Amino acid sequence: MLDSIRLRVRVDRHWHDSVLECLRAYIRIPNKSPAFDPHWEQHGHMERAAQLMAAWCRAQPITGMTVQIRRAPGRTPLLLIDVPGTLVGCVLIYGHLDKQPESHGWSPGLGPWQPVECDDKLYGRGGADDGYAVFSALSAILALQEQNIPHARCLILIEASEESGSIDLPAHLQAIGSALGEPSLVVCLDSECGDYEQLWCTHSVRGVLDGRLRVQVLSEGVHSGLATGLAPSPFRILQQLLARIEDPLSGEILLPELQVDVPDQRCLQLRAAAGSLGSAITAKLPFVEGARPISEDPGELFINNTWRASLLVTGADGLPVADAAGHVLLPEIALRLSLRLPPTCDPVLAAAAVRSSLERDPPYAAKVRFELYESIGGWDALPLAPWLERSLAEASRRVFGREVRHVGCGGTIPLFRILRAQFPDAQFFVTGVLGPQSNAHGPNEFLQLDYAKRVTECVALVLADHAAMITAGAGALASVRQPSTRNRQEFPRV
Repeated sequence: MLDSIRLRVRVDRHWHDSVLECLRAYIRIPNKSPAFDPHWEQHGHMERAAQLMAAWCRAQPITGMTVQIRRAPGRTPLLLIDVPGTLVGCVLIYGHLDKQPESHGWSPGLGPWQPVECDDKLYGRGGADDGYAVFSALSAILALQEQNIPHARCLILIEASEESGSIDLPAHLQAIGSALGEPSLVVCLDSECGDYEQLWCTHSVRGVLDGRLRVQVLSEGVHSGLATGLAPSPFRILQQLLARIEDPLSGEILLPELQVDVPDQRCLQLRAAAGSLGSAITAKLPFVEGARPISEDPGELFINNTWRASLLVTGADGLPVADAAGHVLLPEIALRLSLRLPPTCDPVLAAAAVRSSLERDPPYAAKVRFELYESIGGWDALPLAPWLERSLAEASRRVFGREVRHVGCGGTIPLFRILRAQFPDAQFFVTGVLGPQSNAHGPNEFLQLDYAKRVTECVALVLADHAAMITAGAGALASVRQPSTRNRQEFPRV
């Protein structure tokens, strides 16, 4: 059995002696994802980050490990670390090294490319999202090897386009091909945590539907004294159209194509998580004084945020700023719409339903057009195998002294669908360090260092349990010995 005390001492020492110095150097590199830096290749920051991590990996005392930076024309690099196993089987561990842009509003003394350690937090862009992942993965493996605990082959895959929707990941997976093997366990270190007091596992993410709704009534603006009462306002027509999608009082999405039945197990998991957090679920939001959340029931809030569709208007064209607005009936207005889709909602059917609902029978025969930008499905994990369910529960109790919590993610992370398509029978252990106030895409992003170390311990414990199940010949790991017969999604080659 893995000695928990030795595990903690080893992880803490490795982070202090080796990890933190490299993590600080990584934060200093402004390697923004391609969506935010179209000239990333010429700037060279992504290459610097990949080289930095690769050099650190090669310096770790792991026998037989190979480290390579895979490249292809026009694509971001992929860091691939292959750690030989001491028994049959394979685990894939995922992270990413590309970053979000700088953002504004950093506190004095802090900045996106300036690593600052304070109160056990390491501030700077990319530390928590998701630079820590490769360090956590190898620290966990080293801790196992120090205690002579067997483990399966571990493939650590660190991509560089996640913040752009993992646009290069499918092609890299296709190029690697059969060398990926048949992982029976996928560990993703790029998710959220509800607090820093226990292990949090993500079981689902929502999809997203994004588009532009345009309403035109006149060919040009007209003085409101001449036009109102004769021509309808495009703003009022927009209100009527949006009411076809969303109940304006409750916020409930009305289209059946955007609704799913929330599985009973997910409801139980989400309500258990809500019981741990209580009002802290909404404490992370900067409500103005007197404003309140949609519901007073924490369980309903969790379900709303992870398994129900929602609509936002995120932008507008045709509306002048208030100080410059005159008495004019505007000729046309366009709104940018963002709909979050439930994890199991069909994104193609959802997009067709939204377009049909908005464009059919336009009020006053106005010109109405909905331009779809993208419709991306969500992801729902396979039910946990009994060995993994026990392992996660025991890891949280041994490391934190508290129960593990399973939650959904309200955002959209395409990589889960990509990995699920590639490894349809694999079990998924999805966790992360993005907790309260960590603010991954905004100012003052930080990595809570103690929590990152404790997550590392949990990864080590799960890898040890995975090996034990293989050794025992557990039926839950039959896919290790029997390649899946299910069809994989085909991706374009690099």
